[in-house]
Amino acid sequence: QVQLVESGGGLAQPGGSLRLSCAASGFTFSKYAMSWARQAPGKELEWVSGISSDGSIYYADSAKGRFTISRDNAKNMLYLQMNSLKPEDTALYSCGRGSSWRTSRVDYWGQGTQVTVSS
Repeated sequence: QVQLVESGGGLAQPGGSLRLSCAASGFTFSKYAMSWARQAPGKELEWVSGISSDGSIYYADSAKGRFTISRDNAKNMLYLQMNSLKPEDTALYSCGRGSSWRTSRVDYWGQGTQVTVSS
């Protein structure tokens, strides 16, 4: 019954902010590395950020300086704070279990939440 449920997406203006959440259940959340990835129409899945079980944090170049990943193990929650949003950030954002930076090692993805950045 592994479940990853993303929320917090929506429409934002360029330069605006959104905070994405991923609610995890059905497994011991604190023991797993977690990642955020995104996919725009016609493009491959793109890794965005990850956080290991020991708290190490990694960002794609596209996210550095703008996005912040965090986790609250007591609440089984993963977050992605997105600031200074750009139109090219428009995508379906999903959280994944099992790796902080290798999407190929992720064994479960949530359904995603849509982020649209437009004036």
